[in-house]
Amino acid sequence: MQRISTPYASSSKIYPYIFFSVLAVVFVLLLMSGAYQASPILLVAMGFMAVVGFLMTIAGRDCVDEVFDCGDHLLVRKSGVEDTVPLGNIVNVNFSKDPENMTARITLRLASPGKFGTEITFAPPPKMYFRSPPKNEIAEDLITRVDRARRG
Repeated sequence: MQRISTPYASSSKIYPYIFFSVLAVVFVLLLMSGAYQASPILLVAMGFMAVVGFLMTIAGRDCVDEVFDCGDHLLVRKSGVEDTVPLGNIVNVNFSKDPENMTARITLRLASPGKFGTEITFAPPPKMYFRSPPKNEIAEDLITRVDRARRG
């Protein structure tokens, strides 16, 4: 059994609480010191940061916590719930990354829905590239094995 998802998924669940706590403390300090009266743009910047933080929180909600490759099936975990996904049940494997190559995702579309629905999205382990990243090895391997499993 090999883990094919990022080991940092738990930190993405804690991130919103830390981010908005720090933002609230800075906001209270701005109000107490009266700095916002001299420079009202600080309140606009705080609002912008809150919106960006909220959007980042929404963007990560669809990802599962852990995905393990068990040979002929995948073991998927999210919030303490486990599901087994046979490779033959996977219809499509899609690898996507943002333009800055900061976040990557693999989305599995299932023929029949499991405990997490018809799509399972997870983040592969991060890798450092000095040029444009090549194709993701995990996604390429899954595509090959899913194709082989669906053929028989």
